[in-house]
Amino acid sequence: MLARRGRTRRPAGGVDTVLLCGASTSGCVRATAVDLIQSDLAARVVADACADRDAVQAEAALTDLRAKYCDVISERAARALLAAVEQGVS
Repeated sequence: MLARRGRTRRPAGGVDTVLLCGASTSGCVRATAVDLIQSDLAARVVADACADRDAVQAEAALTDLRAKYCDVISERAARALLAAVEQGVS
């Protein structure tokens, strides 16, 4: 997502879903997921590719994301989604 001058631009190429991962699940990953949902884009957080200061915080953030905002998926599921897109199956 790109925010410029108070407007948000959608990604090019008909993107409607974003796979998220990162080193601050409770911070950046969660904030990005919320931003995506508010911009009418689907977010899927790849749990295996996220971390936080400690495991309890990471799991709490994933639980919150799962309950309120988006799908939380495994790396295996993410790879399957990407393979489907590459094959034009999505």
